[in-house]
Amino acid sequence: MKPTSQKVMKAAAGAPTSVDWVTLNAGQRCDEARYFEQELFARVVAQDDAVLSLSQLYQLYLAKLPLPGKPIGALLFLGPTGSGKTRSVEAAAEILFGDPYAMIKIDCAEFQHSHEISKLIGSPPGYLGHRETQPLLSQDHIDRFQSPSRKLTFILFDEIEKASDALWQLLLGILDKATLTLGDNRRVDFSNCVIVMTSNLGAREMSLVTEGQMGFAPGALATHEINTRLEKIGIEAARRKFSPEFMNRLDKVVVFSLLHEMAIRRILDLELEMVQRRILAAGRGPFVLRCSDCVKDFLLKEGYDRRYGARPLKRAIERRLIIPLSNLIATGQISAGDVVLVEKNETPGKEDELRFSKGRGMAAAMGVNGGVNGGVNGGTQNTRKFTFPQPRMLGL
Repeated sequence: MKPTSQKVMKAAAGAPTSVDWVTLNAGQRCDEARYFEQELFARVVAQDDAVLSLSQLYQLYLAKLPLPGKPIGALLFLGPTGSGKTRSVEAAAEILFGDPYAMIKIDCAEFQHSHEISKLIGSPPGYLGHRETQPLLSQDHIDRFQSPSRKLTFILFDEIEKASDALWQLLLGILDKATLTLGDNRRVDFSNCVIVMTSNLGAREMSLVTEGQMGFAPGALATHEINTRLEKIGIEAARRKFSPEFMNRLDKVVVFSLLHEMAIRRILDLELEMVQRRILAAGRGPFVLRCSDCVKDFLLKEGYDRRYGARPLKRAIERRLIIPLSNLIATGQISAGDVVLVEKNETPGKEDELRFSKGRGMAAAMGVNGGVNGGVNGGTQNTRKFTFPQPRMLGL
């Protein structure tokens, strides 16, 4: 028998012979996925785990490597109220499709009884309502936001814990086989869907942690220690509520972090930018809105609550900015091209009110630093001032 060299033996065994191996960077993202991640970080504040989870699923979709016969991904978002669970999915849809509502959103509070599942899958033949209305989870409804270049749909089951057990059983088949059979026996394909479920499970226990009623004062624990406790509470609450087979079909459970004061300040800047976009989209004489740093501090003081996240801040903006601005617009005191400056009222007895003034031209625009909502730097030319008592009877 002819002797076989060691090199040939290695080749026969599948070992490399004379190949130069190059180390690859498995953590690198493509340009489209990196852009998606950066934009998501800019819109979702202090929730890195949720952003990275959505970004990884989008990279998986771009690489065409999701598991065959399964959705692209299934995520469960837990955490305190107002921490950004729903906003994360809206931001992802806004980045990819230009509209935060370009997704299928199902409010699970509307499905607390088992018979209401027919709104999702339709009534079977012979039952009242058969084919009278299109089911919410029909193929046409799911695919309506897709484009030829982006075959992707976000499906959000909001507050999943409020739904009937029948909805959870329905989700088992969707999460496992990416298919659903409607009442008229049509099959729906979910293989191009990212399914996200949000829940406030454990919210009461989480509020005790944030308020310092579980053996620690509110300032005794660092933020990361509080978040660790919240994660443990959320996962344990989900395991108590949902069956093991349901939890086992989830790709990841993400517990949202408590929003600290610096995160709320960043959210304030984002909310003021959204107010500016609302003004421009309204078409009633678009103008530029600028808020001084004192106004921002005032809104933060009034709208920051650790228990309720960012929602009190949004209510404070509506009450303190939007309602007075609507009065100014409706009475014709603001016209197109104006620069509206919002400052803190320093008049004795009116310290809890804001003062609105307007100017025109570049001189007014240059009177404020820091972009659209910067701090005050000197006065403005040709300004008129308006002071409004804040509405207290609207319950906002």
